[in-house]
Amino acid sequence: MLTIVSSSKIEEKQVEMLIIPVCEDADIHPADVVPELIRQARSLREFKGADNDGVVFFSPPGVRADQVMIVGLGKKDKMDGELFRNACGKAVKKCIQKEICEATFVVPVSGAIDFEPISMLETMMEGAYLGNYQFDKFKKPKHPSLLNISFVVDEGIVQASKLLANKIRIVCDGTLLAREWVTTPSNLKRPEQFSRLLLRLAEKENLKTEVLDHPALKKKKFGALLAVAAGSDASARLVVLEHNPGNASQTLALVGKGVTFDSGGINLKPQGSLEDMKMDMAGAAAVAATLITAARLHLPVRLIGVLPLVENMPSGAATRPGDIVESFSGKTIEINNTDAEGRLILADALSYVIQTYRPDAVIDLATLTGACVVALGEKIAGIFSPDERLPEPLIAAGMKTFERCWKMPLPEDYKELLKSEVADICNITGSKWGGAITAALFLSEFTTNTPWVHIDIAGPAYIKKETAYCGVGGTGFGVRLLCNWIERLAS
Repeated sequence: MLTIVSSSKIEEKQVEMLIIPVCEDADIHPADVVPELIRQARSLREFKGADNDGVVFFSPPGVRADQVMIVGLGKKDKMDGELFRNACGKAVKKCIQKEICEATFVVPVSGAIDFEPISMLETMMEGAYLGNYQFDKFKKPKHPSLLNISFVVDEGIVQASKLLANKIRIVCDGTLLAREWVTTPSNLKRPEQFSRLLLRLAEKENLKTEVLDHPALKKKKFGALLAVAAGSDASARLVVLEHNPGNASQTLALVGKGVTFDSGGINLKPQGSLEDMKMDMAGAAAVAATLITAARLHLPVRLIGVLPLVENMPSGAATRPGDIVESFSGKTIEINNTDAEGRLILADALSYVIQTYRPDAVIDLATLTGACVVALGEKIAGIFSPDERLPEPLIAAGMKTFERCWKMPLPEDYKELLKSEVADICNITGSKWGGAITAALFLSEFTTNTPWVHIDIAGPAYIKKETAYCGVGGTGFGVRLLCNWIERLAS
């Protein structure tokens, strides 16, 4: 829960934990807001106000707080949104360890930092709210999460802050939905199970829904998607979610890769690469959570979410290297590696959404290639598009939300590597170089000149080490990015 408190009431408000961020080389709070506590903190040799510095006072005079935590932010000229997210996320995690029920943050005064007040508050709320989440589906956390997080703001922005708090809660709840789905083990989210869960949540938000099961997919000739699912006894699903506000001037399609477990198929992954493959549906999770969030925010854009859900397993029925299948588009595909499966299900999903809905633009999100992780590491997504302008607002949204995307090349001559002697196209090249590029080029063959962007989220979709505002597991990457992008388009 996020609540807003006027700065005029700070000294009379009874709080369990008051958190005051301070700058290393400047005063960022007015003289009448707990100045003595800040002075005491600065007098301590171990506290300089640097990033990661912190000190706690117990029942100090001058405020009605059981504890006061002074949190260092570092130098004033280094301030940015991610610094505030990190500081607030870390502070909340410390409160959780102390088994605090409620924390109250004092927001720096307007004008003290070269940062628009509402934008600064937004990043603080995001860090605190996201940092308060713990995945507790199978194991009770050692310490419970906070019940409420409050923010003390200037009197003049109280109403705007309350509206912002509601929006941040909705968007972050969407992010946490995606985190939970990605972190949930594969035995509890096989395609049929996951599709039922998505439908139940989507229908609560009045999203229009449709599910194509195995017979329907076979009838409509989703050959590439069904080839991936062939080795599993869990049949494939294609889930379609639609947010239609009725007066929208444009239709956007979002497609998310949904491999609920990826063994690699006949091209079995080695030990060390299998254990986290429950995360290979992070694209589908982000898209579904974005549709649900858009409905809750009443965003004035028509959105179509398409989620191809499969399990990629080896068996006597599995697709073999060298097999040829006919895709939904009619193009034939030579499957030279069954572990290059994500592009196959996306190919059919892209063709289907373009043919059925004629969207103005299509964005796909996928944990598609290890090659993209090699290129950009685990914190930045790769963005590919033949359109020069379409990626720019997505990159800008990524800078705002710190779900960063880096534009990658899409050279036409690399398509030569995907040529097949016996089919229209191969699903993978014989080269070990440029794998993220050739994967994107493969997808481009199924977009039929529709404005399209591919975002490879293989790096940032899942983490093995806790960060300031995200625990181990799914990160929910893409939800805040897409929501911010859609809002920009709608404004």
